[in-house]
Amino acid sequence: MRVRLQDGEREFPDGVSALDIAGQLSQQLKKDALAADVDGKVQPLWQQVPDGAALRILTFADEAGRRVLRHTASHVLAQAVKTLFPDAKLAIGPAIENGFYYDFDVPQPFTNQDLAALEKEMARIIKRNARLERFVLPRAEAIALMREQGEPYKVELIEDLPEGEELSFYKMEDFVDLCAGPHLPSTGRVKAFKLLQVAGAYWRGSETNTMLQRISGTAFDSQEALDAYLAQLEEAKRRDHNKLGRELELFTTSEVIGQGLPILLPKGARIVQLLQRFVEDEEEKRGYLLTKSPLMAKSNLYKISGHWDHYYDGMFVMGDKEMDARGEEVLALRPMTCPFQFQAYLNRTRSYRDLPLRYNETSTLFRNEASGEMHGLIRVRQFTISEGHLACRQDQVEQEFKDCLDLARYLLDTIGLLEDVSFQFSKWDPNNREKYIGEPEAWESTQALMKHILEHMGLHYTEAEGEAAFYGPKLDIQMRNVHGKEDTLVTIQIDFQLAERFGMVYTDSDGQKKHPVVLHRTSIGCYERTLALLIEKYAGAFPTWLAPVQAKVMTITERGDAWARQVEAALKAEGLRVEMDLRNEKIGFKIREAQMERVPYMLVLGDKEVEQGAVAVRSRKEGDLGTMPLAAIVSKIAQEVREKAR
Repeated sequence: MRVRLQDGEREFPDGVSALDIAGQLSQQLKKDALAADVDGKVQPLWQQVPDGAALRILTFADEAGRRVLRHTASHVLAQAVKTLFPDAKLAIGPAIENGFYYDFDVPQPFTNQDLAALEKEMARIIKRNARLERFVLPRAEAIALMREQGEPYKVELIEDLPEGEELSFYKMEDFVDLCAGPHLPSTGRVKAFKLLQVAGAYWRGSETNTMLQRISGTAFDSQEALDAYLAQLEEAKRRDHNKLGRELELFTTSEVIGQGLPILLPKGARIVQLLQRFVEDEEEKRGYLLTKSPLMAKSNLYKISGHWDHYYDGMFVMGDKEMDARGEEVLALRPMTCPFQFQAYLNRTRSYRDLPLRYNETSTLFRNEASGEMHGLIRVRQFTISEGHLACRQDQVEQEFKDCLDLARYLLDTIGLLEDVSFQFSKWDPNNREKYIGEPEAWESTQALMKHILEHMGLHYTEAEGEAAFYGPKLDIQMRNVHGKEDTLVTIQIDFQLAERFGMVYTDSDGQKKHPVVLHRTSIGCYERTLALLIEKYAGAFPTWLAPVQAKVMTITERGDAWARQVEAALKAEGLRVEMDLRNEKIGFKIREAQMERVPYMLVLGDKEVEQGAVAVRSRKEGDLGTMPLAAIVSKIAQEVREKAR
């Protein structure tokens, strides 16, 4: 038979498996093989390859190969749990990005000692190189088998599958699990693994269901790769904004205030203030007009915009739909600012000469995030955003879109995040019409326009169907936190619908009334999320211009106190943020404390410095700079701030 490989067609004996083909191509490939891509579908290596099929051998270098390895590791974990904890009930155990997990229903929560014991049992299973054998059962027999084995969650999964769905199982020694697969030929190909943590997880993600125990782990094709990943995890823990931000006293939370409602402490609030001033000043230079609109509005406003129908569950509503239906006044906190700024546009008649009209606002918004989705400052229920809306003529859309992106890239580059972002073209899903407003033709033409703009700019991006706003497509600027979770940092949207809904018009040069195209955009995104990503990017050691404390003046003895106050005054006269440490503590202790606080400059004053009218300077970046005249160090720090140096 003939098989199409990446380098062309080759002849093989009939009935040959993907693993056999890998061995004929290369013994190293056979050793590294994890799964097979047969005509675009991932298959087990032992499966026979049909005549004329296109075959690609998958290794750990392929995402699909990694998932097969890690999915097999999750089954090894499940077998180990059933061996050591026979009463455990199996739920689900998928491969995920960078690892795997398996959920179990057990009488007592797992401990760290349990994880260590499970790792040893997994190692024994892997050493035995147990084969994974696939078999299929009819629906009734599958349910009977799972009931016989006392697996109620598996029974529920089977019963929820459509009639006629193929029900496959995988067997390893005496362990059997319901699973679609595919898997490795044998457990011995799981070369290196580690169980990372145990946590609670609701069955099927619903708080009304049983709380299960989720064991998470990871697996790699070599111990060296695993060690590198574990080191990366430790670095992520060190940089985690949720931990570091609290240690540096940038923000805190309170149970009596509520989840997703962080309090920015003075240092964190100062950083956000600096960012906000920077953004608003830059937007003003680029022709934006600042507005300040209410934090809430009547339901009528959200009905016009479509949020009442398409975003109701994500809003904080003071009342309910039943009250609204009775004609009672119902207010809702704003989840976005666009309908409010549209009212600013409608304040008077508009001409084509008024366009483009660019409104910006530092907006506090409210979104009813699910409790399981919230994380530190990255996903919260109340946040502040650099929001803006532009009304423009059709012939202005491309240039205004480019200018919005240029603004976002400039701001992100200045604060140091641009090198870490990616771009996503978020499109509508024509198969889910209920999620969106407007006609398909308008959606397709608007998406074609955005695609033209992105291609014309030479922007490298990915496409994501179903991720558009309900009123138009968007460009999302994405960034991952230290744990690999991706969130949207900045968005630019083309809205071809809401202007008409709100009756926004302008008189064109031909005297005709027309609806403007609206661009929705953020420039630096949500300030809380941006602060979180900056904490992680710099591990709390912010660039001098953003540092909440830019210099710390510390004395060796109280004889330097008077000079310290003069140094402080000189720094403050240049608008620099300075703290003094005049405590009766050893200077080494004071320096270590300032280093832990990530202060950019430490100015040490001893008897020599007092006599010379100078300061001994320690830089966070450059180390010991020796003794300098006061004016010199003030000038150095001030220049660094002016240039927004990183």
